[in-house]
Amino acid sequence: MNALDDLVRICPPPGRPPSAVDWTTTEDTLGTALPADYKRLVETYGEGVFDDTIWLLSPGSPHPGCDQLAQTAERDEILGGLWEAGEEQPSQFLEPGSRILPWAYEEGTGAFLYWWVRPGQHPDEWTVLYNEGRGPLWEHHDSTCAALVLAVLTGTARTDYFAYLYNVLKPVEHRFQPAGEIFGATETAV
Repeated sequence: MNALDDLVRICPPPGRPPSAVDWTTTEDTLGTALPADYKRLVETYGEGVFDDTIWLLSPGSPHPGCDQLAQTAERDEILGGLWEAGEEQPSQFLEPGSRILPWAYEEGTGAFLYWWVRPGQHPDEWTVLYNEGRGPLWEHHDSTCAALVLAVLTGTARTDYFAYLYNVLKPVEHRFQPAGEIFGATETAV
């Protein structure tokens, strides 16, 4: 079993398959290949929210808040502006050729989950960074995206975050809700 199989077992995907993603165009636009587990995660669930907490981004989503490409551009601009204004940039980002790419965010917090993209490293080896969003703190997870989602939902993630999920929602059964069910076909995510 792998993390995605375990995730599907505890949190069933939507009954209707998500829209297909043009991975070639997406990767050309981003200038890099993407991790295989992320592609399988998106192909299984599509854009939407796990347990009203973790929003999975998908390239080309009709909901800009859930579009991985749009969020990459927005996050690059926002973080670049903060770092230019003097907010301390995490030292690992100073490695030449290193960058981050968002793949999810936490509901209501401004926090994002990113891959730490390092030169010469295969995308399947990328690890995850959590940025609190409304502050300068970063948390590193030596994990793939699917494994981190599974760990957060099952309460086994070593994290200082996701308090609302753990302390307020406390789900007994896990669920995934597609963005289209929440926002409708023509509305946009926030």
